[in-house]
Amino acid sequence: MSETHPHQPHPDHASASLRQALLFWLKLGFISFGGPAGQISILHQELVERRRWISERRFLHALNFCMLLPGPEAQQLATYLGWLLHGTRGGVIAGVLFVLPSLFILIALSWVYLAFGDVPLVAGLFYGIKPAVTAIVVHAAHRIGSRTLRNAWLWAIAAAAFVAIFALQVPFPLIVLGAALLGYLGGRLAPERFGGAGGHVAAKPGFGPALIDDHTPPPAHARFSRARLARLLLVGALLWLLPMGLLTALFGWQGTLTQMGWFFTKAALLTFGGAYAVLPYVYQGAVGHYGWLTPTQMIDGLALGETTPGPLIMVVAFVGFVGGYVHPLFGAEQAFLAGTLAACLVTWFTFLPSFLFVLAGGPLVESTHGELKFTAPLTGVTAAVVGVILNLALFFGYHVLWPEGFAGRFDWPSALIALAAAIALFRFRRGVIEVLAGCALAGLLVHLGLR
Repeated sequence: MSETHPHQPHPDHASASLRQALLFWLKLGFISFGGPAGQISILHQELVERRRWISERRFLHALNFCMLLPGPEAQQLATYLGWLLHGTRGGVIAGVLFVLPSLFILIALSWVYLAFGDVPLVAGLFYGIKPAVTAIVVHAAHRIGSRTLRNAWLWAIAAAAFVAIFALQVPFPLIVLGAALLGYLGGRLAPERFGGAGGHVAAKPGFGPALIDDHTPPPAHARFSRARLARLLLVGALLWLLPMGLLTALFGWQGTLTQMGWFFTKAALLTFGGAYAVLPYVYQGAVGHYGWLTPTQMIDGLALGETTPGPLIMVVAFVGFVGGYVHPLFGAEQAFLAGTLAACLVTWFTFLPSFLFVLAGGPLVESTHGELKFTAPLTGVTAAVVGVILNLALFFGYHVLWPEGFAGRFDWPSALIALAAAIALFRFRRGVIEVLAGCALAGLLVHLGLR
């Protein structure tokens, strides 16, 4: 009897039907915890190592492309792999199912938060979660910075971005454009300082043959076609214009839902570097300009986003739900309906560009691989993201530790919980869910003890 190589694909994995893929993407939507790193790890384990639907090198090739795009890279990677396996419908199924469970869960949690947030049990849990979120954001800045800030040039870009948003109140889109320009110029003047797009390593051999292997020719749907690209762009434009036109006709351009659609379309084009990078922009608009929610609610929304599956940028669904619920468009008795509609619309306008980027750019992905003119601007933007995230951490810390402003009291219990969360993350490398759960329990005990 012949022996099977441990890394060879199981006979059941010799093909990947659309039904098999649909069931996998549905499962993934419910288990994709851990942020982009955890989600990408799950995709790698399932598709590269266990199912052998795609080779390691092709997987990393797709990941490098998704890193160049604005938007949640894990969701875009799932969309890309679904598209590579089963064409446009496969990509749409993969991308939608990556997000849909998270949307439904967040709508339910957002309603519980708004309806029962003053109940001692819920208030106590969030009392502990807020300082944990501050520590998590600091940890995110450190994690991205340690991977990105490899030399003095990149440190300087990060510092300039921090000063620009913290002291000068420069709008986030201008910071992104400036950092991209500096990255482009740096790639031309000092290419050795701006090489690489984020520290992903080369493929490791040894997993055995895959359904889509290193040298498997691209399927017919993955070959570039101008006609196909034109059709895709036309459909994408209609999918944006039709709901935006309907909202404008029903509520006017200044209507809450219309402005949400417009604002989150712009936000979707600025999410280079992940959700933490665009959160300051969402805060500037949703909290500072439109007043859809309060700073405290923004912190609580990020905590809910951290505890649910799916990409962290799904916190925008919480923002939309709160904005629609607190400012009911259909009367106070229909607040839940208004919140749910707003959450769904915000999710639509946030993720539509991601699908278009992947489906339009997929056939051209080979031409972008490893070329400095594409990766250097991203390196500059990612460096700036570190400074922007640090500003976000200071913003959260201020509202958590001085809830009444600097003139008020310093919240020592929150400071101790934040310190404990930071030690758990930095020293003991505990997961985000564990840290949030532990801090929520500590907050509940403190909150009930203070009553």
